[in-house]
Amino acid sequence: MRAYHAGSLAVQERVGVRDVADHVGQIIGQGIKPVAAAFLELQPLLVLGAADPTTNRVWASALTGPPGFVRATGPHRISVTGGPPPADPLAPALADARDLPVGTLALDPRTRRRMRVDGRLRSTARGFAIEAERVFANCPKYIQRRQSYETVADRVPAAARHGRELTSAQAEFIAAADTFFLATVHEHGADASHRGGDPGFVRAVSSRELTWPDYPGNAMFLSLGNLLADPRAGLLLLDWTTGTTLQLTGQARTEFGRDGDRRVRFTLDEAVETPDALPLRWSAPEYSPADPHPGR
Repeated sequence: MRAYHAGSLAVQERVGVRDVADHVGQIIGQGIKPVAAAFLELQPLLVLGAADPTTNRVWASALTGPPGFVRATGPHRISVTGGPPPADPLAPALADARDLPVGTLALDPRTRRRMRVDGRLRSTARGFAIEAERVFANCPKYIQRRQSYETVADRVPAAARHGRELTSAQAEFIAAADTFFLATVHEHGADASHRGGDPGFVRAVSSRELTWPDYPGNAMFLSLGNLLADPRAGLLLLDWTTGTTLQLTGQARTEFGRDGDRRVRFTLDEAVETPDALPLRWSAPEYSPADPHPGR
């Protein structure tokens, strides 16, 4: 199994971290170890990224359930009970999938731990199963700690709002975010990753364009490598206190500065806002000590 495809290799070469990336890439495996299986079974939230085969648009979606709704059911398989809310743009694709490339991210704000499982998804009678092709954990860098959560029972999600431009309220929602999730794809698969920073690190510069800095990370450049190979991308932003989700799909490109800084620019094709989409209500964040915070 190759750790990287041509897109990631090209970005690593440009930034000058090929040797570091080769070393870090050794964490990528295909098996789900017992410690990883135990971690998955504790999580009430799973982020999934994929391209809808019907529209070819890439989305990032949030799935929730009681701990245990995500389980390792074999050394190379995870099973998920349930699925995304019916209004979610990926719901139709997941309901009848046979061999859909997906990336998943299990993130626990309480411990600032995260784990990624990429593979092929097929629907099942109770939800879906994923045959794992890439399994690895990431460091806690840029993850905001949220100490606890509550689950709201008997809620009724509001109707989703679709648009081709951001409203002023959505732009404010984005500017207040300290976390979002990024879905990207490449020729042989998909990936879901985490982005975090102080509020304001991601912002809407117009009704159809967002931008955010690419902070130094693990030198693998999986997401930026995917974008170099295929610019399609999906973003997921959560309101951690109300359960509202904002999902964006479009195209993204990386801008490399002369001083070594990197910035991603995202152009919107469609926005889907779903009030009260998720039942989880999290406590206030404790910002990561790794976050750049000149204004804090």
